[in-house]
Formats: sequence, structure tokens, C-alpha cells
Amino acid sequence: MNFTIFIFALIGSWSGGWRGLLIGALLGYLFSRVLPLILVRAAVGKISKIQSQFLDSTFAVMGAVCKADGVVTADEIEVAERLFDQLNLRGEAREAAKRAFSRGKEPDFDLDAEVARFRAASGGQGVLHQMFLQIQLSAIAADGQLHPAEHAMLVRIARGLGMSDAELASLEALLRGGGDSGAGTGRRNANDPSALEDAYRVLGVSPSASDAEVKRAYRVLMSQNHPDKLAAKGLPESMRAMAEKKTREITGAYERIEASRRQA
Repeated sequence: MNFTIFIFALIGSWSGGWRGLLIGALLGYLFSRVLPLILVRAAVGKISKIQSQFLDSTFAVMGAVCKADGVVTADEIEVAERLFDQLNLRGEAREAAKRAFSRGKEPDFDLDAEVARFRAASGGQGVLHQMFLQIQLSAIAADGQLHPAEHAMLVRIARGLGMSDAELASLEALLRGGGDSGAGTGRRNANDPSALEDAYRVLGVSPSASDAEVKRAYRVLMSQNHPDKLAAKGLPESMRAMAEKKTREITGAYERIEASRRQA
């Protein structure tokens, strides 16, 4: 017997004998059927809210970050437009993204409040915060340089999201090409010492870490960043390709470290 039906029937029997038992069992049956639907709808509604806030805040903050150095360059605008295309934003969705980007460029835009809204909507999902900041990093590096004011704003956003210095350093390493998939603005030679250093930063381990520790860090990151898991946490489906790209970059960093250790 369903546990919920049993409990309702038991309560009913205490208050109304056999008739109460039957009524309680019926109520328990209905409750056991309705409650899962309510919970599913609530979960779907929550994910939908996170996805909507993710997209809106992404482009609003992007507008603010791109203007941090005083001007939004043509390259940065092109990156935003390219991201619209990658996310397959059309019609009203694309116009909404453009409005959010323009809102972020306004002089009175409250960056901290926007970041706080996204953090609250995402329920403290650290992996979503990292993806959010990675998108911002990609946008401002579009012109091939990172202005001090832009970096300061990125640190401010990271702090607002509750991210650590190590997490920010890992994302910056990805942007520079710490993984072999070419996330950075300019790929480096595989034998470049700084590329290997960035590979370690991507995995969040030191060069002195054992092989087992490196492998464990890699597996944890791959599990945390699995596209299906991110989607379940609220990553918009349109950003799935970006999540897949990040897992390839993490794998690239791991393979770079492995190759270096085999040659040592």
C-alpha cells in the first residue's frame, strides 16, 4: 500500500472508524496523485524563472562590463550579436536581449543589484555563476585586451556571486586558452610554460599535485559541468553548446597536463 494512503487511512480511522478509514484512504490516494504533479510544476516553474533571469541578467551585465572602460567597442557589440545567434535568439527574445544589453549601458544601471537578483534566482548554484561570469569574460576579451577597469568590474561581479579568487583565476585561464579547444583570444604553443600553468589553474590544482589528485579534480569538474546537470539547475537550453564547449576545454587542460607529465 502507498505510504501516503496508509497514513491518511490511519488518521481517518482514528477520527471516524471504518468510514473515516475509507475517506482517509481516498484522500490519501488523491493526495499521492496530485502532490507529484504540483511538485513537478513547481520545479519546472523554478527552472523557467532561473532561465529567464539568466538571459536577462547576462546581457544587462554584459552591457555594463563592456562599457567599463568608457566605451563599447564594435568588437564587443559583434560578440553580443554573435551570442544572440549562438543562442538562436529570434524575434521578441532577441529584442529582449538587446534591451537588456542597452539597459546595462545606462549610467544609472545598478550592477550590484542585478548580480544579486541573478544570484537569488539561481539559488546559489555555483556552476551557473561560473558559466555566467565566463560569458562576461568572453565578451570583454573580444577586442584582444582586458582593460583594468573591466577586470575590476569582473572581480566585483565575482564577489557579488560569492565566487573565490581561485574560481575567477580558473575562468581567466580558460579564456587565455588553458584548454586546447581554443577558448582564448589567442592560442599558445603547447610547449609554452604559461599554457601549462593555465591548464593547472583550469583544474584548480597546483603543479605539485599527484596524478591521482589531478585526475580527481578533472572528474569532479566534468561532473559539475555536465550539460544535462547544468540544464537541470536552470541553464537555458540555448546555452547548452557553451556548456559542451567548456567540458571540452576542461578535457583539453587535463590532456595538456597528462602529456607534460609523460614527457617529464
